[in-house]
Amino acid sequence: MRLLRYDGPVKVTPSLRFTTTEIRVAGTVIPAGEVVLPFLSAADRDPNRFPGPATLDIGRDSTGHLGFGHGVHHCLGAPLARLEAQIAFTALLTRLDGLELGPGDPSWRHSYALHSLKSLPVTFTPTGAVPGA
Repeated sequence: MRLLRYDGPVKVTPSLRFTTTEIRVAGTVIPAGEVVLPFLSAADRDPNRFPGPATLDIGRDSTGHLGFGHGVHHCLGAPLARLEAQIAFTALLTRLDGLELGPGDPSWRHSYALHSLKSLPVTFTPTGAVPGA
């Protein structure tokens, strides 16, 4: 789940938020009652929170990332998503020998709010398959 901080699927919160009190963000004062639209992808790349935020380091402590939201806005489906990812990656890595990227480059969907692949070219040998048969 450490990849969610680095490159999560949700770029921006799906709904507007309102400040309940005056708040200061990066030197700018936002009064109480103002509309804000938090960009999760920007928050997870904040160098004050995550040193070297543009570096992919799966060993780093990513505690506090916003890939599943936060507080009352935390994703109810987060435990299921974690379980699905564990099952899917385990199945992929144990059943597809020689799994490699390519040929070709990944294709990304262009979206303001979401970040997702359109296609991801890979090559592999299915377990039990005879190469060249």
